[in-house]
Amino acid sequence: MPIGNRVYLKRILPDPELVLRFSKLPTADVADCMSRTSALSPDIQLQSSPENYMCGAALTVKARAGDNLMLHQAMQLAQEGDVIILSNEGDRSRALMGEMMYKYLADFKKVAGIVIDGPIRDLDVIAQEKCPIYATGSTPQASYKEGPGEVNVPISVGSVAVMPGDIVLGDRDGVIIIPKNDAAAIIDQAEAVTANDRIKVQKAAAGDIDHAWLASTMEEKQVEFVDEAYWEAF
Repeated sequence: MPIGNRVYLKRILPDPELVLRFSKLPTADVADCMSRTSALSPDIQLQSSPENYMCGAALTVKARAGDNLMLHQAMQLAQEGDVIILSNEGDRSRALMGEMMYKYLADFKKVAGIVIDGPIRDLDVIAQEKCPIYATGSTPQASYKEGPGEVNVPISVGSVAVMPGDIVLGDRDGVIIIPKNDAAAIIDQAEAVTANDRIKVQKAAAGDIDHAWLASTMEEKQVEFVDEAYWEAF
């Protein structure tokens, strides 16, 4: 088998009901339920309209730096509700996708979203579109189509491991990865966190924040409180 030049046609997909439930939750609340270790690098930011959340099953693409051959192949395999997510060896010199590829995926394939660990182009158009796309920025410089690369294999994007079929959740804060084997164990807690946060936000707006933990933490950290202006201490 030619490692580095493989396209796996099948994935183990998450329960669609779990995907639906996660799609209603903020990334921050879900990330807090995974020890705050699931978020992609903030270098990867939303480039399209912030109108919609992104949530779907990962269709992974491992690309050679600056090359989108396997991204084109993944476009052919994409199903409605998928999130195409691409690793790019950290390259930032070439756009991996532009308007035509985006419109094919967003309008024809009806994917849930796109995550590119690299730049895109045609941002004047894409910035107005509703299907979420995340990337590191934009450049007019086009990519190559030579390969090698792989589809539906484990990848690393934004310093986070992604397996084919993992749940990819995105909002204006960024993107997190929910491992499909852990999703069922996380969802109830994540929904509870979101419900509780709504109550806490209302209280915070009224000045009611529980800081009972703060004094003990300051003492534990041996923080010194100085009853003087800074310059008066010298």
